Formats: sequence, C-alpha cells, structure tokens
Amino acid sequence: MTTTRAKVRVGLGRSAPSYAGLAAPYAPGEAFPELAALGAEPATTANAVYAAVRGALAGAGLDAARFGSAGWNPLGALVRRGGRIVLKPNFIRHWNPCPEGTLDSVVTHGAILRAASDYAFLAVGSRGSVVVAEAAQHDCDFDAVSRSVGLDALVAHHAAAGRKLEVLDLRREAVRYEDGVIVERRPLPGDPAGYRCVDLAEHSAFHGSGLDPRRFRGADYDSGPTTRSHLGGRHAYLLSETVLRCDLVVNLPKLKTHKKTGVTLALKNLVGVNGDKNLLPHHCVGSPAEGGDEFPGAAGLDRLRSRATELARGWLARGRGTALVRALRRVENAARGEDFVRSGNWYGNRTTWRMCIDLNRILYYSDATGEHFDAAAPVRRVLTLLDGVVAGEGEGPLAPADRPLGVVLASTDPVALDLAAVRLMGFDEQQIPKVREAMADEGLRVTSVRAPGDVVVGAAAGDGVRDLGLDDLVADRAFRTHPGWRGHLEREGVRCAG
Repeated sequence: MTTTRAKVRVGLGRSAPSYAGLAAPYAPGEAFPELAALGAEPATTANAVYAAVRGALAGAGLDAARFGSAGWNPLGALVRRGGRIVLKPNFIRHWNPCPEGTLDSVVTHGAILRAASDYAFLAVGSRGSVVVAEAAQHDCDFDAVSRSVGLDALVAHHAAAGRKLEVLDLRREAVRYEDGVIVERRPLPGDPAGYRCVDLAEHSAFHGSGLDPRRFRGADYDSGPTTRSHLGGRHAYLLSETVLRCDLVVNLPKLKTHKKTGVTLALKNLVGVNGDKNLLPHHCVGSPAEGGDEFPGAAGLDRLRSRATELARGWLARGRGTALVRALRRVENAARGEDFVRSGNWYGNRTTWRMCIDLNRILYYSDATGEHFDAAAPVRRVLTLLDGVVAGEGEGPLAPADRPLGVVLASTDPVALDLAAVRLMGFDEQQIPKVREAMADEGLRVTSVRAPGDVVVGAAAGDGVRDLGLDDLVADRAFRTHPGWRGHLEREGVRCAG
C-alpha cells in the first residue's frame, strides 16, 4: 500500500521590490480587520511590505478558515495566550561595503519586524510578551543596526498601546577589527536569562562524518574551545536561555547568498541564537587531501597561506603579533584581492552545513533540561518569515549586492521555505548540502519534506490564495553567487547572472 505524505505549505506574499517610502514604525497603511484587536491607528501611506507579510501568513495556511475576518489570528494556533514569543531577525552587521549594495540586502528590515510583532502580540495578548533577540556578528554595532531598522520607534509604538516589545543583544562580547585583525574587545551583558550548554553527542550531524575536530576552526583565533566542544563524541553548543525558554520562535532571516553554505535563509539564521560562536565549527583547516575544507585543490600558495594563518592564530590568541599580522593582511589584499577561496568559503565546505543542522536540532528538540532528543516529539514550535523584498546576491552574507525581488515567504517548516527561496534564486537545491541533507535526514528531523514534490506554495492573490508547485517558481535569472560557489548552484535552464 502506498502512503501519500501530506503537503507542506509555504506562503508567498509579493510587494514592490523596495522599502522606498516606508518610515518607522511602519504602520500597516490599511485597516486590516484582524488588527482592530490591537487598537486603532491613524491612516498613513501604503505599506506593501506589511501586506506581503500578511499574504505570506495566509498562504502558509495559518488560521485559514478565518482569514479576512476580524478573528483571524495566524500565530494563535502556534502559541498559547499569555505566552512568550522570540522574534529572531538577521542583524549580522551594521554596514555593507559592497558598492552595489545597501544595508537593505544585509539585515531584516524594520517593516518585516513591525508586521511580525503585531501578529505576535495579537496571538499572545496583553498578558504575553514579545522579544526581539539576536546575536549579531561580534563586530556589529547593535545600536547602529537598531537605529537603521527603526527598532526604537517600534518599541515606542507598542509601549504607547500598553505593550512591551523587548530588545536583546545576545552577544557576550563585541570586537573592533582593523585590517581584518581584532584590535579591541569589549564585554557585553548578554542574555539576562543566561545560556545553556547543550550536547547533541551522537545526535549531531558531525557524528560519524569522519571530520576531525582537531581541524575545526570557529569564529575566533583560539581554536581550543572549538575543538574541545566537539572531541570524544561530544558536540556541545551554548544557546540563549531566552530563546530556549520561549513558547514560539519566529525566525526572520534575510534572503541572500552565503560564502560557506551557498545561501542563508531559514536554516542558517539560527547561528544568531548562540552565546559563544567560537563553539561553532565553520571549516576544517587544510585542503581536502589533508582532511580539511579550508580551500580546494593543493596550490602551493593556498597551503602556505593556511600554514601562516595557523601561526598567526596562535600569536593573536596570546595577544601577540597584531601589528605584523595586520601588515601581512594588507599586503595579501593588495596582491590577491578578495576574490579567492579561503576559510572554507566555497562549495566544498563540509563543516558549516552540519553546524546549521545541529542548531536546528537543538532548537526543535532540546527540552527544559537540554536533554530531550526524542526523534518522535519536537518540543518547540518555529515559524519562519523570510524577508526577500530586497535580497542579496554575490558576496553574501556580509557584502552582497542588492537584488530587488519583492517577496516574503512564511512556513512552519524551514526546509520547505528554503526550497521555495532557492527556486526563486534560480538555484538547484541538490547542490546545497544543508537543504539536501536535511531532506534525507533520518535522525532528529527538522522537516516533513522528503522531496521537493512535498511542498505546495500558497501565493496570496487579493483576498484569496492560489496554490502552486515549486516548479512554478521560476527565476528570470539566477542570483550571482559568492565566488567560491560560482558555477555550482545555478539551476539547469536558468539564465546565469552577468
């Protein structure tokens, strides 16, 4: 007897491919009936982004029977009244060095946050709580990002209506770079609820991979913590208690390319719930022939650079050689530029995608003690709402070029959403390990999707929803990839970027 699997829904909302004309606190611009429960708000200019978020939530099938009525509550079935919701944006960095890019293609826009926070408060009510929480890259100026996306105005808007929107910087340290070298460190308060060490052990995607933890390199110079967290069958991560104690996580990633995993999207955005990113393996030192994935091939110059980098790591971890390493980095940049593979920034990276899968497994399966891991019973709900209004292509995630796209995606299944986003980018999901392997996973599954045919896309159309298949999501041209992924992601038959 053949069993037909239920389709997994992804909602697709469309807007103009720009945030032009929008200003914090990004009022809806239309009197949607369900928002009456949040209190009256003066009429303002149109907000197509808000309407796209609303359309994506409807297309995802959330509270479908009441859509269009005053009682529609799309997050209501995912969280209890009086519960706590974490909104997890992508605030990776406060600037974009790409001449063809702006901050719009780097971070989650405030208009997305406004709509997400409104529907969050609609679900939890006056007794519930909503918090924006993010661990950005350690050189990010969190206050600058907050100002850019209008977080202060959002907080003030909700406060005026008697609601408290909290904002948390989950990092424990901020740094300042010069010439690619850390020259200053500053401690931060971090998560007021603390952090939890969770050891996935044999449930880790690294278990049985053959990768040597002694080759793991993380986010800082000292590789000791990275290795020790993954030696002897241990695969431990330090996650935010605020995130792990909440009732619902609303994941708010940016649609853009990524140097280590091809694309960012839903699965990758959970890097920002960590209290110590140096416990996250980013690549394995050395070439594939040496058991690493730092760079392809066996070019002498790349091998020499790898050895020099390891020597420099040792110096810098002990607070030595800063001036010399900075000088050498300037010489290298002048000689080689930025367009060469280093630090695992290529399609052969076997490390980062496994780390992403691990973080998703923890978020879905780690209970109050951090020791649940029952494959039959995820303990936490996650809704992903993807900002693809202005997407990022090329040197993502830190220096992408703006790619106006005008889409918002929503789903309770991160892999289904990533599949839809990948198709909109003109990419082949089978060339993206974190998506391909998540579908094939037989362990702690974070997805119901086994094949692309399991996904149905609900495209908002006026007051209704039109169902599509993934094959209906056709890109006019493929996104430009990061240089290390060039020629390895584009879907057959899709015109490549110039």
